[in-house]
Amino acid sequence: MSYDRLSATNAAVLFVDHQTGLANGVTTQTPADFLNNVKALVTIAQIYKLPTIITTSAHDGPNGPIMPAVEQGLPDATIVHRPGEINAFDNADFAAAVKKTARKKLLIAGISTEVCLAFASLSAKAEGYDVYAVLDASGTWNKLVEDAAIARMIQAGVVPMTWVGVGAELLHDWRSETGLAHGKLMGDYLPFAGNNTAGFFAAKGQK
Repeated sequence: MSYDRLSATNAAVLFVDHQTGLANGVTTQTPADFLNNVKALVTIAQIYKLPTIITTSAHDGPNGPIMPAVEQGLPDATIVHRPGEINAFDNADFAAAVKKTARKKLLIAGISTEVCLAFASLSAKAEGYDVYAVLDASGTWNKLVEDAAIARMIQAGVVPMTWVGVGAELLHDWRSETGLAHGKLMGDYLPFAGNNTAGFFAAKGQK
């Protein structure tokens, strides 16, 4: 397989069922880590101006409304409320919204990993998209369940990634116009990176 890189002009982001009720069931990460990773992916979408689609399932029921970090962080995103379809791509409005982005590469995150993320990723792959499952901005209730879902997606050709890898590939070069914003992203959501930066500038100021 060739290495066809992610870029700000070929990628879009899909948030599948990042809802308050479903988020309560994520135990494969701590709540703080999960929220941190979701916020980081939201910020990446902001920095690189990636087309973004948010979809929900039964948002007026027990699954709950969209997580505030997602909805408030991406006010210009397209939102599709699905009335009953489990697989987001079974909803015609969602599938049309994805197609409208005209982006070949889809960065997908979802709750839960084995259903919302996996089903959408498998369907997108079948539709001919290059699919990247952003695993740390996704989650579920059990590690075995998560491992099985990841194996299934990989077998279908879905690429597993995390937000740090996604961001670095989009950045490409620290000297780019997004370098400063990306540095802040790293400092905000990856504590050791923030410490490194603070230490560097502190030492520089002492000279």
